[in-house]
Amino acid sequence: MDRVKTSFSIKNLEHLSGIKAHTIRIWEKRYGLFEPERTETNIRLYNLESLQKLLNVSMLYKNGFKISKIAKMESNEINDKVHNITLQKSPYDWSLGLFKLSMINFDQRLFTNTFEELLEKMSFGEIFQSIFTPLMIELGVLWQTNSISPSHEHFITSLIKQKIHSLCEKLQEKQPQRTEATFVLYLPDNEIHELGLLYLNHEILERGYKTIFLGQSVPTASLSNFQEKSEKMIFVSCFTIEPNQDRIREYLHEFETEILSNESSELWVTGYQAQFLPNPNNQRIRIFETSAELVRAL
Repeated sequence: MDRVKTSFSIKNLEHLSGIKAHTIRIWEKRYGLFEPERTETNIRLYNLESLQKLLNVSMLYKNGFKISKIAKMESNEINDKVHNITLQKSPYDWSLGLFKLSMINFDQRLFTNTFEELLEKMSFGEIFQSIFTPLMIELGVLWQTNSISPSHEHFITSLIKQKIHSLCEKLQEKQPQRTEATFVLYLPDNEIHELGLLYLNHEILERGYKTIFLGQSVPTASLSNFQEKSEKMIFVSCFTIEPNQDRIREYLHEFETEILSNESSELWVTGYQAQFLPNPNNQRIRIFETSAELVRAL
């Protein structure tokens, strides 16, 4: 059963903050920055407050403050100086830390405020590619090292999805400006990782096309409903887990036979499994190494 993580080992703190465990021990011993609890076997355990403090301390330390000076500051002074730094630094420097902090504390308001501030400075595409994508990669590492629980990852992923849905809804209120093709976005059967597909839906809508978003785990046979459409249909999919490497050739052959019989249809594929895709004989099947490459093709 998934349990919300409220205590952290020193290794967890290292992974979350980027500060080495050895350095954390020195700060703790020499400056009394933290007061961890200890297990019966003398293993340090840190609470959420200690983690939050370390994230703030690490930001000051990485921006030129001496640890001896930081140790003498009150908590509100540390928070104020961190806030001042975020105003001066680029979005790439401060937003990742704030998103991680919002995740650890399940703080939706902090996530929303950080996102809205980013949106004033950058396009959503820039935010997704330069901030959310590195964040999700880092979260995968944190989850594998047991530094966060699945609840944390689900929380932050759900908030990102909410923002994309909201932005897409506003775009869909407008009449499509480009009518040369309709994009059908779907994930193959048993594929559930839809964050990248949601991002692509936003980017396609923003460029004035009509989209039909089908989402997770769509059997190939279900897509035959679009064969009778007179307009050009471009199917877009992200192969993250499925179809796996052993089934990719079979999947493409099946898709080509059953769905691409309409000569105006195309299939565009990206995602991790795309690297294992053979060079297609059919010119109406296009493989993109990254989602950014697919977006540039629009």
